Amino acid sequence: MRLLILGGSGFIGRHQVRYALARGHHVTVFNRGRQNAAWPGAVEELRGDRDGDLHALERRDWDACIDNPARLPAWVRDAARVLKGHIGQYIFISTISAYAANDKPADETAPLAVYKGDDPMAETIGSLNANFSKLYGPLKALCEAEARTGYGEAATTIIRPGLIVGPGDETDRFTYWPVRLSRGGDVLAPGQGSDPVQFIDVRDLAEWTIRLAERRVIGTFNASGPASPITMRQMLAGIAQGIRADPGIVWAPTSFLNANRVSAWRDMPVWMPGDGGTFGFHRRDISRAITEGLAFRPLPLTAADTLAWFLALPAGRQAKLRAGLAPEREAELLAKLKA
Repeated sequence: MRLLILGGSGFIGRHQVRYALARGHHVTVFNRGRQNAAWPGAVEELRGDRDGDLHALERRDWDACIDNPARLPAWVRDAARVLKGHIGQYIFISTISAYAANDKPADETAPLAVYKGDDPMAETIGSLNANFSKLYGPLKALCEAEARTGYGEAATTIIRPGLIVGPGDETDRFTYWPVRLSRGGDVLAPGQGSDPVQFIDVRDLAEWTIRLAERRVIGTFNASGPASPITMRQMLAGIAQGIRADPGIVWAPTSFLNANRVSAWRDMPVWMPGDGGTFGFHRRDISRAITEGLAFRPLPLTAADTLAWFLALPAGRQAKLRAGLAPEREAELLAKLKA
């Protein structure tokens, strides 16, 4: 196939390119800069900018386009003006944050978030970054609408991933746990261990996306995992198995975390309370994606590969994780909890 990957040098795109090359496809990537590392095969690299410079895409034809980085409706709309009629399928990587609520388990038909600004097309990347937590989901939902308008329902595939994890994740939202468990000692963990968690290895997401393009699968899909529900306790056990660690897990009740201003997701990565307004956050229905071939690596393998990737980074990058508790803060909380 002739594949166009927008954002081919990003977190997801790098894995898509490698998998597509391994399966014999012809790959074109479109980015603002050039990939630093060499690709394991011939890749055409086009340079431009989603914010007004799409000239490199004009008068070209591809079997499918995978759009990884689009966060503004205007980016999707402008690309459609150039690509419509020149691609057979458009695959948009959205997010489960596009849903309006997280209070109950839901499938792909659940209501989407509504953008409440005056003019969604006037949104800039600067305003999005400044108001990320409020605008990210609603603008992604608008991007989905632009995709369907621009390319038509019969040529549009929407993928809504949950938390994307694995080698190359610069957010450290999952990486925190393999790194922390590898240090050993008592590890502060949230709740009682019974809250559900969902996430997807970036390689599983990337490879499945390529396979959807190969079969020209159309539709909307939640893309998270693993295949069967697991709890926070099971996740930490799987990570410990993968990195051959035997830490002491100290569970902190949600009331204790709230009283000490320890936040879900950021201070305690991956985790969301499995009740109340976040009851459905980690209970999204992924059966439709599994039916269409979404498959999952074992959690211990994801954990081991993630830790190996992180330990190969420069010392300065390893010095401070971008998510989770700092060691001194964790030690303070552990002492308070034990007291």
